[in-house]
Amino acid sequence: MALKFYNTMAKKKQVFRPLRKGEVRLYNCGPTVYDYAHIGNFRAYVFADILRRYIEWKGYRVLQVMNLTDVGHMTMDDVADSTGEDKIEKKAREEKKDPWQISSFYAGAFFEDIKKLNIKPAMAYPKATEHVKEMIKLAEKLIKNGHAYVSNNSVYFDVTSFPEYGKLSGNTLKNLKAGAGGRVEDNPDKRGPFDFALWVHNPRHTMQWDSPWGRGYPGWHIECSVMSIKMLGETLDIHTGGEDNIFPHHDCEIAQSEGATGKTFVRYWMHTRHLLVEGKKMSKSLGNFFTLRDLLKKGNDPTAIRYLLLSAHYRTKLNFTEKGLKAASNTLNKIRAFVQDMASHKPPGPVKGSRIDGIIRDTRENFEKAMDDDLGISDALSAIFSLITRVNRERDAGRLSREDAGKAYGFMIDIDRVLGLGLDELPMGSGVPDEIMLMANEREQLRKEKNFGEADKIRDAIKKKGFVVEDTPGGPMVRKAR
Repeated sequence: MALKFYNTMAKKKQVFRPLRKGEVRLYNCGPTVYDYAHIGNFRAYVFADILRRYIEWKGYRVLQVMNLTDVGHMTMDDVADSTGEDKIEKKAREEKKDPWQISSFYAGAFFEDIKKLNIKPAMAYPKATEHVKEMIKLAEKLIKNGHAYVSNNSVYFDVTSFPEYGKLSGNTLKNLKAGAGGRVEDNPDKRGPFDFALWVHNPRHTMQWDSPWGRGYPGWHIECSVMSIKMLGETLDIHTGGEDNIFPHHDCEIAQSEGATGKTFVRYWMHTRHLLVEGKKMSKSLGNFFTLRDLLKKGNDPTAIRYLLLSAHYRTKLNFTEKGLKAASNTLNKIRAFVQDMASHKPPGPVKGSRIDGIIRDTRENFEKAMDDDLGISDALSAIFSLITRVNRERDAGRLSREDAGKAYGFMIDIDRVLGLGLDELPMGSGVPDEIMLMANEREQLRKEKNFGEADKIRDAIKKKGFVVEDTPGGPMVRKAR
């Protein structure tokens, strides 16, 4: 089956063919570094990670870039021309710091968080403030091409100069005029109400740079165009983001990029749906607003959080609940236990009639078929759970040799190149309560001291609590008793 992705631009699934054979250029809208990223943000970042991992698993080389917005992202970012107060400066005022301190601190926090979620590092994380000169050059080019104009020391993109404006979201100029594009902020400096800023003149703004039009700072939309084109070229294979980025951010990116280069900016647009918490939109006032750090402080396993975020298809809404997180943790522990079982499996006697090769072949085919169909993660995970069930039956029937178990283990590690659950780094007793682990560690120390009688007593006590200790060539492993 050919690899297919749902292209937001085409409004349908399309066979994926990169511009360059064997290479995929992937750009992800990254965080605005003014606060800790929340779990809704991380749904988009985990999706981008799964997308990259699967494309790599298919044999492509992926050049991935994720930007860091550290200037110009306004608090009212859902209108055609983002207005309000700069999010970085607002946070700096609240914390009585300068904007550079704010962006530096929260960028560091972001990198700490993605490491905990086992998100693979991108090729580059360009910062907006490091590319202001290039943004000025792009604005100059758009003025020269007749797509932008200078007004009161600011530069605006003239949406009437780009007939295809709004083609991604459907918020064409005609529909915007009919009221489909939401509220419009009055600005006497603009020729049209839907024109958007490329360069902003505002003496009250703390972060300022020199430009041909005077001191100012770049608009939010131009930043992604400049950084993606600089890092990946004038045409990208895939651009991702949350569905809230479609309009105005991505529509504006398309207009200014294609207005400057005359080329298709992005070949495949992919967007994640919103994440709900306990059935409602995340809101601090509702008390259901969570950062990753909030969840970790409650003792949650970061890999279980990752599993929950990836377990629903990216184009469906995900309802994040405490019950769902607990279920994700239980499922993850079952996967971990299976992998550990395969790593330590010792058949009691001779094994005949192995079916492991067929089981693995079926699972690989079903997994790949599901993921080829727009990253159909639900069916892909079902294929893995089916493998676990079938292999366990083989083991219980005495048909699983040590070699067979090694094949199942190797397959799970290979699949985990896509899922990113860290299955190849499992410590002894992953998902086992601390009390049991303390007992297991005490037993191991007694064994080293050759006090096998006392060690056996602890092993029996562990068994009564519903866990099993298995001694493997790599050391003891602890799992739930079946």
